[in-house]
Amino acid sequence: MLKRVLIPAVGCVVFTVSPSFAQTPVEPVPAVPSTQAPAAPKPQPGQPDQYPAAPAYAPNPTSTPQAPVAEPVAPPVIAPAPTTPQAPFGALPPYSGADQRLQVYQPYGTPDEKVKKEHNGSTYIPMDSWIYPEMSRLYSLGFADTAFQSMKPYTRMSLTHILDESEDDIRESDSDEAKEILAVIRRELQDETGFQGQGRGLVYGTHDVYTRVMGITGTTLRDSYHIGQTIENDYGRPYQHGFNNITGFAALAEKGRFSLYVRGEYQHAPTGVGYSQALSAEISAIDGIPFSGFNLHQATISTGPVAAQNPFRLVEATLSFHLLGNEISGGKSDAWLGPGQGGSVAWSNNAENIYSFRINRVDPLHIPYLSAILGPVRYDFFYGSLKGHTAPNDDWTHSAMFSFAPTSNFQFGFQRTVIFGGHGHEPVTIHTFLKSFFDVSDTTAAEKNGRDDPGARFSVFNASYRMPFVRKYVTFYADSIAHDDVTPISAPRRAAFRTGLYLSQIPGMRKMDFRVEAVDTDPRVSRSTGGTFNYYEGIQNQAYTNQGFIMGDWIGREAKGGQAWLTYHLSGKEWVQLEYLNKKNDKDFIPGGTTQNQFKAQVLKRFAHDNIELNAWFQYEKFKAPVYLPGAQNNTVTAVQITFFPGLKSIQAH
Repeated sequence: MLKRVLIPAVGCVVFTVSPSFAQTPVEPVPAVPSTQAPAAPKPQPGQPDQYPAAPAYAPNPTSTPQAPVAEPVAPPVIAPAPTTPQAPFGALPPYSGADQRLQVYQPYGTPDEKVKKEHNGSTYIPMDSWIYPEMSRLYSLGFADTAFQSMKPYTRMSLTHILDESEDDIRESDSDEAKEILAVIRRELQDETGFQGQGRGLVYGTHDVYTRVMGITGTTLRDSYHIGQTIENDYGRPYQHGFNNITGFAALAEKGRFSLYVRGEYQHAPTGVGYSQALSAEISAIDGIPFSGFNLHQATISTGPVAAQNPFRLVEATLSFHLLGNEISGGKSDAWLGPGQGGSVAWSNNAENIYSFRINRVDPLHIPYLSAILGPVRYDFFYGSLKGHTAPNDDWTHSAMFSFAPTSNFQFGFQRTVIFGGHGHEPVTIHTFLKSFFDVSDTTAAEKNGRDDPGARFSVFNASYRMPFVRKYVTFYADSIAHDDVTPISAPRRAAFRTGLYLSQIPGMRKMDFRVEAVDTDPRVSRSTGGTFNYYEGIQNQAYTNQGFIMGDWIGREAKGGQAWLTYHLSGKEWVQLEYLNKKNDKDFIPGGTTQNQFKAQVLKRFAHDNIELNAWFQYEKFKAPVYLPGAQNNTVTAVQITFFPGLKSIQAH
C-alpha cells in the first residue's frame, strides 16, 4: 500500500515599512558674506530637518503639520451577476474567504500548497448523472487536468477538489462553455464547500426522487453474453415488450469522515416470450454448460416464458469512511474503469452493481521521485461476490487499477480483474485469494482444474490524450483488455479494444460536440473462435457477468461495432443528442451471426428553477439474429423520466 506523502505548507510574508519624519519650525540662518553659497549643514541623527519643504509663497509654518490618519475602509461587496439565457454562467461567485487560496497558480503535477484537502468523506456520484458527460467535455476543453478519465465514479468532495485546481484557469479563459459547466457543477456541490470558509458540517437529505415510464413495441434483445441487448448501460434493469417502469429515490448523509448513500427503486417489466428450450440448449452448449438440472435456469440465457418482474432493488447502498485520501467503503457502488462514453472494457454499469469492499484513492497521490516521472497516481481496489452464476455457483471477483497522469494532457492506467472460487471448483481462502491476486504465470491444466487455480484473469490498459495543436478541441482515447496476459501491451494481437475520438467543440458551433467510438472483441488469433476467448473462461463459464449481464463492455464476446453521438448543449446540464449504434457477432460464435442497429434521440432539460429534470428519449432498433428469429426484426423504445431534486439540508461546522 502506498503511503500518503504529507507536503508542508509554505507561506510568504511581505513587510512594508513607512518611515515618517517630524517637522518643526526653525529660525532663518543669517546670510554669510561670501562669493560662494555655504553648504547646508548635515542633519544629525534625531535632529529635525533644518530646511523643511514649503511653497515659496507660503509663510513659515508655526506648528508641526500632522499627517492624515488613514481610516479603514470596508472591502467592496461584489454581488454575483444574475444569470440570463445569454449569460447562463454569470453567477460565478467572486473569490472570497477560503476561495482566495485558488488565486495561486501551480504548475501541473505539483500539489497546490495553498489548497488544503479536506478530510471529510463524501458519497459517490452515480454514473448515470448528467455530471459525467459534462466533466468529460470540460476535460477535453483543456481544463480539469486532475480528473482521471478512466477512474469513475468521482465522489462529491473529490470533484470539488478537481474544480478547485482548475477554477483559476477557467475563470481567466475565453471559453464560455467551460465557465458554464463550472458554474452549474459548483451549484450542484455547494453543500460540500461549507459557508464562508467554515468547512462542511452535516449534509443530509433526499437527493432526488424519480420515475421512468417506458413503452416498448416489438421483440427486444436481452442477452448481452450472446446475441445482444436492446438497452445497454442501465444497471441490468429488467425490460420487456409492453409497459415498463422504475420509480426510486436517492438519499445521502455526510458528516466528518463518514458518509452514507442509499439509492433504491421499484422495477417493473411485463412478461416476455424468451428463448425456446432448443435455442437455450444450443446456446448453453456454446458456453460448455450442460443444459440440465440446476443449469436449466441461467441468468445469462433468457429461456421463455419470462415471468413479470416487480422487485424493489438497491441500485447503490454504500457506507464509507475517508482516511488519508482514500474512500474505504462497503456495499453496492458504481464502477466505470475506462475513458469511453459508450462502454468500458473492464467495468461499467451495464450489469447490476456487486456488493463489495472497496478502497479507492479518490484524490491524486503525489509520490516523491516517482511522480516526477509518472505524475500523480490514483488506485482503486474492490472485492466482492458475483450473482447469477451456475457453473460454478457463487464465485468471487476482485479488481485493482492504477492510473497515472505524467502530463496535463496524457493519462494512462493498468487494471486487472480476476474471477475465482465457486462451489464445486475451489474454496475461497486466504491462499486462493493471494494466488489470484499475485499470480502472473501461465497455469497448467492440473492447476486450472484443482484447488490452486488462480482464476479467470483479465488485464486492461487504457489511455487518453489531448491531441497536440488542438488541445482544447480533440481528445483521443483507447481502452483494451486481454485474457490470460499480464497486460494488453505485451500481447496486442490478443487484445480487444474500444477506441474513441472526441471533438469537444465545433468551430463556429461551440455548443455542439461530436464523439465516435469503435469496439472490437474479436482479435485475429486462433483462440478467438466460438466465443471462448475475451469475457469467457473454460472453468468460469459465465465469467464476466453479474445477474446475467456483462460487467464490462455491452458489446460482449467475439463482436465488433461502435457508437457515435452528436450533441447540442442547451446549457451546462441540458442537451439534445442523436446517437447511432452498430454491432455484429461472428457466425462462428452465434450460428448465422447477428447484426444490430440502433438510432436514438434524447432530450435532457431542466424546469422549475432547476428542481425538475426531464430525460426523454426515443430509440428505433433493427436486428437480425437467424438463430433466434427469422428475417429482420425491429422494436421501438419510448421513455420519459422525471426527476425531482428536493434539495439537501446542511448544518454548518462551528
